Amino acid sequence: MKKSITHIIVVGMLLVVSLLTAQSEVQTGKNVAVTQTNSGKVRGYITNGIFTYKGIPYGTAKRFEAAQKPDAWQGVRSSTMYGPVAPLEVPTTSVRDESEFVFDHDWGFPNEDCLNLNVWTPSIDDGKKRPVMFWIHGGGFTTGSSHELPSYDGENLSKRGDVVVVSINHRLNVLGFLDLSAYGEKYKNSANNSISDLVLSLEWVKDNISNFGGDPNNVTIFGQSGGGAKVNTLMAMPKAKGLFHKAVNQSGSFRTAMLEKEDTQDIAKETISILGLDENTIDSIQNIRFEDLVAASGKALKKVAEKMKAAGKPVIGFGLNWGPSRDGVDLPYQLGSDEALALSKDIPLLLGTAKNEFAPFMNMRFMGASDEAIMEHIKTQYKDKADDYVKAVRKAYPDDTAAKDLLDVDTMFRPGAVAEANAKSALKDGAPVYMYLFTWQSPVFDGKYKALHCMELPFMFDNIALGNQMTGGGQEAHTLAAKMSQSWINFAKTGNPNHADLPEWPAYNVSNTATMHFDNTCQVQPQLDKELFAIVKRN
Repeated sequence: MKKSITHIIVVGMLLVVSLLTAQSEVQTGKNVAVTQTNSGKVRGYITNGIFTYKGIPYGTAKRFEAAQKPDAWQGVRSSTMYGPVAPLEVPTTSVRDESEFVFDHDWGFPNEDCLNLNVWTPSIDDGKKRPVMFWIHGGGFTTGSSHELPSYDGENLSKRGDVVVVSINHRLNVLGFLDLSAYGEKYKNSANNSISDLVLSLEWVKDNISNFGGDPNNVTIFGQSGGGAKVNTLMAMPKAKGLFHKAVNQSGSFRTAMLEKEDTQDIAKETISILGLDENTIDSIQNIRFEDLVAASGKALKKVAEKMKAAGKPVIGFGLNWGPSRDGVDLPYQLGSDEALALSKDIPLLLGTAKNEFAPFMNMRFMGASDEAIMEHIKTQYKDKADDYVKAVRKAYPDDTAAKDLLDVDTMFRPGAVAEANAKSALKDGAPVYMYLFTWQSPVFDGKYKALHCMELPFMFDNIALGNQMTGGGQEAHTLAAKMSQSWINFAKTGNPNHADLPEWPAYNVSNTATMHFDNTCQVQPQLDKELFAIVKRN
């Protein structure tokens, strides 16, 4: 009898191991993961129980013209590898060893024909309608892609939340924003082609995502850095209304205004002049080498920036660069205007920043500096307000004791997030706003990178293992990732990020300023850095 029981136990254990091994195998084949789109059938693959599709075309476009739906194809299109990415204005030809280790970029294959997307889903044919989480990559409005960082992989998020994850590539930089509207009807929307590409990809989701187990009536757009700024832009875009139902902006509130038509047309005019073109030869721009186009438009940006400064006009962003503009058609309103806020009044918003963002990079020269040298730098920078600055930082972050911590607090991204949260939460009968601050400190390279820009991404995607060069891995990171990713999942499902493993997270308003601090111990606190922002702004 004893032998029989032992045999049963051994067989049972082998069966469990066999099932686990089978589940982790990649399943591929002629008839594996085949589903329909409006343009034709696609075939992906299955891994860890998640159906994965990569590089599906959602559009096609001639240079500087509005994108159209892709041509239909015959048969089944293999969709197992990431598609081409938007060309970079400055190609990566060298490596900054240590910081590149942290970010672990995949630069992809550049091609102007880059309108493609990726899908991760638990099932394509079980009749479920799952929430859709539509990821928009960072990189400002000039760089980046749907698979640039290992954190962007949607498999774990899809599996944990029983959701459909979509990520996209679209036109960027000069190809996405050069305003040729003065040169003919076919270029009339060229000032915002990059953002219109996003709308086209959301229309693809509306038309096709049910074939991937998704619910087109429950779509959450979420993005970080430039992706967060694109989220804000879509919220102010009338033709995007109804294509998404919730929004998440991560470290993307830094751009509060857009260029006006006269400025974008001036940039185009200077670019055309440098290229030796005019209104009669404008179509030749479609055939000019990308590198020559970048060189000419770069000179034009600098020239127009100088004109704007001379005229006393604010230069948008971190120096004049590519981005959306108020063209009067696709984007008729400035981002923070009453009209733009009203347009997205019913959209629940989750937003926040990382505690340190770019500050550790900006203050790298003070690594190893003495406390005296750091305090002297603070006195030089803030003069008679130096003591007030130190008190304000310590009020906001009382557990920070090292002198360099006083320098490494972000004051670039978070003020915009607070301003956006205040404005949106003040709308009468508007959808709720939830604010977070990611304060977890990475241990990699002796902790020098802290809560760096992008550091929250492996956590909310539940990708600590893929992003372990950024996070260091470890059980504490995995535990926090489970909490954060569940909040993003719950928000996508219901518009509320609360769940049992977090303290109660109230909706934000200007009175409670309730902010979830994500760390090894998560806690809700009111805004503690008002005095700090006031000092930095005055300085």
